[in-house]
Amino acid sequence: MSGLRRFFTHKVEEFTEITGDEYSHAVNTLRLGAGDEIILCDNSGWDYICDIIEVGKKSFIAKLKSKIKNDTETTNAVTLLCGYLKGDKTEYVVQKAVELGVRGIIVFSSEYCSAYMNDNKLSRLNKVSVEAAKQCGRSIAPKVVYKEDFSSAVSSVMDYKNRLFFYENKTNYATHISALNGDCALVIGSEGGFSEKEAAAAKNEGFVTVSLGRRILRADTAAVCALSVVMHELGELE
Repeated sequence: MSGLRRFFTHKVEEFTEITGDEYSHAVNTLRLGAGDEIILCDNSGWDYICDIIEVGKKSFIAKLKSKIKNDTETTNAVTLLCGYLKGDKTEYVVQKAVELGVRGIIVFSSEYCSAYMNDNKLSRLNKVSVEAAKQCGRSIAPKVVYKEDFSSAVSSVMDYKNRLFFYENKTNYATHISALNGDCALVIGSEGGFSEKEAAAAKNEGFVTVSLGRRILRADTAAVCALSVVMHELGELE
């Protein structure tokens, strides 16, 4: 079954119609047709084994045969909050975050952020999430959401057990996180990092300040590094 192609849809039923990009990928790119077996996913944590039974010009119909629990999803919910980056760097971060198992991705603007979001860019980030989820065999393609400022970004994860603020300021000591357990939200800045005002606001909101060491990392490197460390300490890379 590992060789079966997977496709994402809003909800899987006994008979599910697939349209849009997923239809185009299946029929036009992969040349799948009636009688081919596929996996459908609806972000529920299940893999639905289906047969394509009918192919039209703009959609195909898949019939459900069975379902199994997907074993690639993490036990702990982890959300990455990342300052919006220049060029295609945010796409890279989204891709790697999905591969590492995040459940949520929040991209935000901050005081030193110099890149700008629009609807087309956000749509593209969500396509990257779906593509990455399909590539690594996940049943959940995390939704990428955008927050217009730092305050609204951090306030959206206040219910997480662990809230980590990765800060480049060398006057802050690294926090030992080897005993980390439970749901986790981690915040990484854009190329310009965070202002002292934003760092103070995160601390006042109960975030724990964490260092990634003495070397200055690029923003996209820092995001992947921080997430890898968190996933390792949570036991999610085993």
